[in-house]
Amino acid sequence: MKRWIIAGGVVALAALLGSCTTMSKDECLAGAWGEKGYADGAAGYPMSRLDDHAKACAKYQVAPNPTAYESAREDGLRTYCTFRRGWEEGRSGNAYYGVCRPEEEADFLPAYQDGRRLHEVEEAVSSAESALNSAEARIGDREDKLDAKERELRGEGLTDEQRDRVRDRISEVRGEIRQARRAAREARDALDQAEWDLRRVRLELAGRYPI
Repeated sequence: MKRWIIAGGVVALAALLGSCTTMSKDECLAGAWGEKGYADGAAGYPMSRLDDHAKACAKYQVAPNPTAYESAREDGLRTYCTFRRGWEEGRSGNAYYGVCRPEEEADFLPAYQDGRRLHEVEEAVSSAESALNSAEARIGDREDKLDAKERELRGEGLTDEQRDRVRDRISEVRGEIRQARRAAREARDALDQAEWDLRRVRLELAGRYPI
């Protein structure tokens, strides 16, 4: 589990860092490497974050101060690698990059995993609710279209060819309604399961965490 969390976090971090600059020009020129190190430690970033800062500042001919950064980052990590923070990070769905020392991780990681588990079942409920709302909206939309086409078919002045086209469209819309109703049933089943999982996890974690 731990390896999976860390591996997933590294992939997410790489994607994040590849899409943005980690430091602005003003930050690079200020050279407050101790402040940056503390902030990165408190945010749970690995030491490799300094390499990204170095790349961001290279264009301004500014090199980092690794000693100041690393020392301050260690101080920041002490505020991160706690039982409470582990719960908060997992609860928010944030990645963990394996930055805590073993003795700190013994408190941090179980709380993180519990928080992550609650986050995931809440996400499952939200996803199922969204799917159900979408399916129900599609049913309503297609039923309105069906009513309109049936009124059109009962109207006067249509040629046989036009009536055939309307009938074909009515058949298509009825099929779309059947599909949307199946999707709604599946979403309701998924929502029932997700809500049951959420109640179970909350009951299991109650008393240990501020849920």
